[in-house]
Amino acid sequence: MSKIINLQDYGYKQSETVQNGLIAGRITELQRERYTIITEQGEVSATLKGSFYYNAQIRDDLPCVGDFVLLQYNTSGISLIAEVLPRQTKFSRADFTGRSFGHIKSAYQQVVAANFDYVFIVTSLNHDFNVNRIIRYITQATQSGGKPIVILTKADLDSDYSQKVDEVQKLNLPVYAVSSHTGFGLAALSEYLLPRKTIVFLGMSGVGKSSLINALMGDSVMDVQQIRKDDSRGRHTTTHRQLFMLTSGAMVIDTPGMRELGLYDAEDAIKDVFSEIEELFAMCKFSNCNHETEPGCAVKLAIKNGTLTKKQWEQYLSQKRETRYIDDKTAYMRERREWGKSISKFTRKKRK
Repeated sequence: MSKIINLQDYGYKQSETVQNGLIAGRITELQRERYTIITEQGEVSATLKGSFYYNAQIRDDLPCVGDFVLLQYNTSGISLIAEVLPRQTKFSRADFTGRSFGHIKSAYQQVVAANFDYVFIVTSLNHDFNVNRIIRYITQATQSGGKPIVILTKADLDSDYSQKVDEVQKLNLPVYAVSSHTGFGLAALSEYLLPRKTIVFLGMSGVGKSSLINALMGDSVMDVQQIRKDDSRGRHTTTHRQLFMLTSGAMVIDTPGMRELGLYDAEDAIKDVFSEIEELFAMCKFSNCNHETEPGCAVKLAIKNGTLTKKQWEQYLSQKRETRYIDDKTAYMRERREWGKSISKFTRKKRK
């Protein structure tokens, strides 16, 4: 008789694992349209219930890695996902590609990971080090609801990385320099790698996410690609979305989609990350100040006296432009979709 799995070890917080005849589980892997889900009975394979495809046309909640779901459990075949349980945290991206998922188009808000506690913002200490990108990732992590932690990898390749660490520490976040190859600095991450906690990895290709997962797992569960020496960049090793259980009882999520995240619905996160800039607006002489040529502009004064750098201001403006563009385009495409649905409905009625 197989051992009953404690679903709470996988972060499940509800007391009942059977609801209305459906069993609860957590998605640990997604490859195309096939899900691997951990349940009390063990791992099962599942696809979406047919009604889910219809509902997904009007909602943005297709299941993703990390989701807790309710299943129509099949003891001798493929189970069916009937419902996604409420998410505590999530990473979303805007998807305008029109790619298909089954027989429906992709949701405009695509959730790529859910129900995590920490976001490990992974970047390397080689030529790919970029503080602007880290700040952008901080906004994305803040938007998700997870706690951002900056991990600077490949410390063994840079004997003098203290200046880079100091630069990131000015962002007022926990920062750790580590080496997956030598094990340097990994022990300091143990305060986050706790039982029933989930960490999601966020970072560009070639920064060492797969090597870090292997080091934390103590096993080569992820393929590792060599990076190009001329620009310190590489290809994404991860080919599908997956959740791993560490020996500590913590879980990590890696997904190839994390590098493509856009600032979807990120206004509140930008205000949080750039709160000091937003506070300056109330000090401007005019309430409708554009912070360009107006007299009495608190932003221009802060840049002039050095309390705000021009670089910080440009980072803020860049993120505001990006999220405004995505939000406007999302709204436009949503209107087009609703218009198309109304035309289709009218045509069906007319045929009758």
